[in-house]
Amino acid sequence: MRRAGVDIGSRTIAVVVMEEGKIIYSTVVDTGYQPNETAAALLTPFAAPVVATGYGRHAAKASFAREIITEIKAHALGTAYLFPEVRTILDIGGQDTKAILLSPQKAVVDFVMNDKCSAGTGKFLEVMAAALGYDIGEIGPAALAGKPGLKISNMCTVFAESEAISLLHRGTPRQDIALALHQSVAERAASLLKKISFVPPLVFTGGVAQNPCLVKLLSEILSTTVYVPASPQIVGALGAALHCATLI
Repeated sequence: MRRAGVDIGSRTIAVVVMEEGKIIYSTVVDTGYQPNETAAALLTPFAAPVVATGYGRHAAKASFAREIITEIKAHALGTAYLFPEVRTILDIGGQDTKAILLSPQKAVVDFVMNDKCSAGTGKFLEVMAAALGYDIGEIGPAALAGKPGLKISNMCTVFAESEAISLLHRGTPRQDIALALHQSVAERAASLLKKISFVPPLVFTGGVAQNPCLVKLLSEILSTTVYVPASPQIVGALGAALHCATLI
């Protein structure tokens, strides 16, 4: 029997369909302006019961989903499926950052999220990439070529953008600015992980996990290997699909 999970986030919608305990389909699309309709259309061909997570989970429950699950539990389930030894999860999505500590039995022991502003999230990096003239996929590799030593003092997206533009106008190489911005994001994420007394192995999920500079900086700051799934954006939807399998 097929089961499906959907993660309706602020920036993307991820869908996972499973059959006999294996992933048979997954996709990630932009959330757009009709997220509920988009998610339902993606799932319709599979005629499978659905569990929803993410910002849009309650609207999905009112429309097409059989049940809902919190993002924390969904990421815990999905990550443990992919990395059975995981003890700590860092998830950075479009609008929030989550640090989750698991017990050896994979129960959620503790978690912490960023405050309500977008500092240190995917949206922050998206705005900074545009300010520096990069696509979002370019800013991470560019930052790896940056020269260390520069410090960005603001983490507020608006003030950090102004600071980055000011540095550009003073002739600072943009890859150096990009590296400084990444260091600020990595230090903020590391601070969240330390609040829950993170334990390795650490797995990094969410769209921002595709950024190679952040993975490198986090590994250096935390002095541990940072593992990244092959498709870090689908982990929440995967957890929702796994939860669906326990219900039906």
